[in-house]
Amino acid sequence: HVQLVESGGASVQAGGSLRLSCSASGKAYGRNCIGWFRQAPGKEREGIATIHTVSETTQYADSVKGRFTISTDSAENTVYLQMNNLKSEDTGMYYCAAGAGYYCPLSATSFAFWGQGTQVTVS
Repeated sequence: HVQLVESGGASVQAGGSLRLSCSASGKAYGRNCIGWFRQAPGKEREGIATIHTVSETTQYADSVKGRFTISTDSAENTVYLQMNNLKSEDTGMYYCAAGAGYYCPLSATSFAFWGQGTQVTVS
């Protein structure tokens, strides 16, 4: 069983920054892909960034490229999402997810384990 706990969500003004954290526990197997997804009210959940924890290969949605950075601290079993130059359209519930594979796509169906989410509000 894999447990994921997100933290770092807050209310910020446009142009500000936040760093989200995702702490993972449980078996290492099945979680070499970690992804951040977000869901705005009335919208579908979208993948915004993923990282392969071994190769550290990353994927980003076009909407966040150049503004968001995903990184991993293997010693702490934590994945971070640094979010800069935040915009109102970045508002939503941010979820951390874990999955397995050689490639970590921005697709929710590729991730089997999910955290409870942390709210980000940009005004």
